[in-house]
Amino acid sequence: MENKIIGNKITEARKKINISQAQLGERLFISPQAVGKWERGESFPDIITFNRLAKILGVDLNYFSEDFASITIVSEIKVEELASENQTPNKTKKKLLWDMSRGNWVDADFSGLKNLQEKFSSSNMKNCKFVASDLSGILLKSNNVDSCDFSSSDISKSQIQNSNFVNNVFKDCSLNETEFSGSHVYGCDFTASNFTGVVIKSGGFEKNIIANAVWKSTSFNAMYLADIVFEGGIEDCYFENCAFKRVTFQNAVLTNTFFKCRSLKGLKFIDCQVDRLTYEFLKNGKADLSGINLLND
Repeated sequence: MENKIIGNKITEARKKINISQAQLGERLFISPQAVGKWERGESFPDIITFNRLAKILGVDLNYFSEDFASITIVSEIKVEELASENQTPNKTKKKLLWDMSRGNWVDADFSGLKNLQEKFSSSNMKNCKFVASDLSGILLKSNNVDSCDFSSSDISKSQIQNSNFVNNVFKDCSLNETEFSGSHVYGCDFTASNFTGVVIKSGGFEKNIIANAVWKSTSFNAMYLADIVFEGGIEDCYFENCAFKRVTFQNAVLTNTFFKCRSLKGLKFIDCQVDRLTYEFLKNGKADLSGINLLND
């Protein structure tokens, strides 16, 4: 019954602004069939789409139901509050069923969200904000992410699979124990981010800013690394089967770091210090050792 009321409200508001189901679907990045299901009462929008729908139709969220508090969506209740509490505002605990996978998201602000987990896979995102969000344990699979801001977010213990990241901001992020596989990361800003225990394999890592990042027990395997400058402490890290192009270690201290690559000619060292083990790996790989000093045992 509630779905039908909402559907009638959507139909009425859509006709008032004289747009078709197809035109409404296009503005929401969904199919006309999905709009049709809403209007027939077969389903209703998720919590994020309700907010966008209200703006497009020029109505307040309370427009959709006289007893709006009895359904999942409530005016002026933040998305993150619902997501973190997993309950409806009428104090009846209920897991949210919203899922933002397979969507096209442009200029959306998801800052402060929690418990996203698998709800953003196979999506295209551009100019979106995820500032100070708890994205720990998230699965991003087959995503295209362009010019989004993840600053100060927790992205630890996550899985990033077969995805493309271009020109995104990851300043002050925790990436601890996250795995990037089959993904390409280009032109992103990881200033002061923590890469402890991160695994990065079978992809590309190019032209990224990594100033003041933490590198400890980080693993690069079968990666193409280009136009990167490592600095600071590099501890217990691992580079295997990687290709390097214009990769610089500058003012860096490398300890217990493993290099097993076909060629290390793309590496350059400037004012670096390394321990004996790391030195021998580099020497065995015929790296240019100028710019390197041995640490005292």
